[in-house]
Amino acid sequence: MADFEALKNSVIDMDPDRAVELTQSAVAEGVAPLDIVNTALIPGIDVVGQKFRDFEYFLPEVIMAAKAFKAAFEVILPQLNEAGYEPKGRVLIGTVSGDNHDIGKNIVIALLQGSGYEVHDAGVDVSAQRFVELVRDIKPHVVGMSALLTTTMAVMRDTIAELSGAGLRDSVKVIVGGSCVNPEFAQKIGADGYGEDASEAVKLVDRLLAV
Repeated sequence: MADFEALKNSVIDMDPDRAVELTQSAVAEGVAPLDIVNTALIPGIDVVGQKFRDFEYFLPEVIMAAKAFKAAFEVILPQLNEAGYEPKGRVLIGTVSGDNHDIGKNIVIALLQGSGYEVHDAGVDVSAQRFVELVRDIKPHVVGMSALLTTTMAVMRDTIAELSGAGLRDSVKVIVGGSCVNPEFAQKIGADGYGEDASEAVKLVDRLLAV
């Protein structure tokens, strides 16, 4: 019988190899992939997010837990796709042009995936024009931008302006975050919301998409 508790703990304990092993075992037993996601993987990453909020876990622990989650999720992703798995929404996220920091972005991605979203990682040093191109191609419901350098904050404003100029602004929600960003700045540039940390970013996406 699949050990959902052990699989959940493998994510919390930051053990990718164990997470893959237990996921493969569950698949071999014929466990439905959605049951694996909903009963073990999402609860595991939820605990990690709570530990991060409570300062029990810090960035290195969250990154390793995210790797465990992603490794297990990739085992069952083909089956999920075959079963017609429908994510809660599509999110495009990237660090803006001039900024190569990706830790915070990667944590947000892991938590969004754990919450049932299809996430497209634009990477780092992403220009306003590149965001526009990706929005056209991917057609996300939400665009997330991260900046840790004050010198790059203006790119967030420019990206929103470019989306408006391309006639795409009304088709997406735009959220921003990063250590140099605050709610006032988000409002000033016309963003739809600001996430103080990764957990708050997920809650914000949920609210914006009403899921």
